[in-house]
Amino acid sequence: MRAFRVPTALLLGFVLGLVCVLSARACTADGGSPAAPADGGTTRTAPADGARAAPPALWPPPRQVQRGGEAVRIGTSAAVHGDAGTDPATLQEVVRSLRAGGARQVRIGDAPKSGELLVTVVSDGTADALEPFAVQPPTGLPAGGYVLAVGTDHGEPRAVLAGTDRAGAFHAAQTLAQLVRPVGSTARTTVPAVRIRDWPATAVRGVVEGFYGKPWTHRERLEQLDFAARWKLNTYLYSPKDDAYLRARWRDPYPENQLAELRELARRAASGHVSFVYALSPGPSVCYSSASDAAALVRKFGQLWDAGVRAFAVPLDDIDINRWNCARDAAVYGEGRGAVGRAQADLLNAVQRRFLDSRPGAAPLITVPTEYDGTRPSAYKSALASALDRRITVMWTGPLVVSPALRTEQAREAARLYAHPLLVWDNYPANDYTADRLLLGPYEGRELGLPGAVGGLTANPMNQAAASGPALFSVAAYTWNPAAYRPAAALDAGLAVLAAGDDEALTALRAFADVNHASRLNARRAPGLAALTTAYWRGGAGAERALRERLTVLAGVRGTLPAPLRRSAAPWVACASDWARAALAAMALREGTGTRATVLAHREAARSHSVTDWRGRTRTVAVGTGVLDAFVAKALDQDQRSGGQP
Repeated sequence: MRAFRVPTALLLGFVLGLVCVLSARACTADGGSPAAPADGGTTRTAPADGARAAPPALWPPPRQVQRGGEAVRIGTSAAVHGDAGTDPATLQEVVRSLRAGGARQVRIGDAPKSGELLVTVVSDGTADALEPFAVQPPTGLPAGGYVLAVGTDHGEPRAVLAGTDRAGAFHAAQTLAQLVRPVGSTARTTVPAVRIRDWPATAVRGVVEGFYGKPWTHRERLEQLDFAARWKLNTYLYSPKDDAYLRARWRDPYPENQLAELRELARRAASGHVSFVYALSPGPSVCYSSASDAAALVRKFGQLWDAGVRAFAVPLDDIDINRWNCARDAAVYGEGRGAVGRAQADLLNAVQRRFLDSRPGAAPLITVPTEYDGTRPSAYKSALASALDRRITVMWTGPLVVSPALRTEQAREAARLYAHPLLVWDNYPANDYTADRLLLGPYEGRELGLPGAVGGLTANPMNQAAASGPALFSVAAYTWNPAAYRPAAALDAGLAVLAAGDDEALTALRAFADVNHASRLNARRAPGLAALTTAYWRGGAGAERALRERLTVLAGVRGTLPAPLRRSAAPWVACASDWARAALAAMALREGTGTRATVLAHREAARSHSVTDWRGRTRTVAVGTGVLDAFVAKALDQDQRSGGQP
């Protein structure tokens, strides 16, 4: 070994790490040792000795990570032990990871051979398996928390995945999967020696399929449930506005073919520790005082219960609050918004008390109030808050329907106003209100304390399932560990997940996301490309080459973007390609190697792409608006001024 002088900072880090190990406590980056999780807390360990394998970037970023010791080799065979509570999905995930790392034979339940890696899974929070690693057990962590330790015990390779509950053990298995196969990389044959202590910032983290317009396909929903499980999201609220049996035909039972799909969704969700919430929306036609309507609602939920659904919601959003659906309601409740709040509370209470209370394992009811945004008091909110069963969760979209920013104090005020457990329904990256655009910018504008101030957060995605992935990945990172959340880094990691190890696809995704960046959360238009065009017009060194390279990538996205994105977002993919071709032609025009007619032809092609929104209106697709079109227009204008044809 080469001799070297130990820097003071490194020596201090070593001493602190040794103290942590000897005291069997998890250390923070500054040497502290928190006994209990603090909201928003996180750790970053100091750089390790070069002889020690560093863990890859993990998503969502764990709260506490401690490195030490040599990496553990997976080998060609391995053994896995699970306690009595470990579910098959967790064991399958562990086996899948070991096989990805080179283990051709993985035995479950058998004793390990000498030198063979043993992975032990604990799902009840006990500590015995962790004793060789001198780390705290997951006792006291929130639901879904876990401890993961990798190293050696008397020279034998060992890994322990200890969850505070079954979900925690499953989350630990997902983290192990990333240690073996990091995001955007190929599988490793070794696992870094680490001690990870991790837990979520909020109890409910997930997706609400609640947009208007073309719903996701059954296959896309199944893929989304797998995606949620992989990235530690635990809720999927099924509320597509275009499912007739959720709204217009809410009283009618599902036909068997559709019920079979819902049964499969519920089963897939449960296997990945995701709560599948079935949301029925009777608001447009329900008579609150009608016993037969209440019975129809319970009967419908009974059909879904028999199909395996265990969580239910009754959204009462997007209805006319100033009009009763039946004369009887006016006679029973009177007039005014306060009367509507009381009527809705009666219906919701009936569902909770007559249906859910009698079914062990049922989650408390969720509702979306008719006044679902803002923090101003109202007669409706006051009446609903006072009459609604205290166990029922209320969903809230923030200060606005689509909230550019969400502050912690706003959420606390909303929780006081509704006086019930509060769940955020965040309308990002939903694009049903701006159907001409994809919203591929970062998930941002949410304060770090927000997840800890509410019961949970769910994000409403786009109609385009594949395009929603990077934003939903970011939501997973934010809701798990907001203190470590960095919007741009999370978005890029989400793009890497979508690229699935294809470097060319990732380059194309980064360029494509940039020209679809603007949203109500961040109005900056194509910030990366805008910087390149600005440098080009200023004549900066290398600016022409850099811009040409970016435009060439964009021009080729029809063939380089991942296939799921090309299918679900075809008009935007084609539009981006055509605008890039127009911009490249504009550059050629300025250089004297192209023609004005070519520029105009590509621009016309770019403007030809359209989509139909959920109201049936035709909308011209918008990509890179204010940047790509402005660049082409400026080049054409300069050409005209220099003597070119109009």
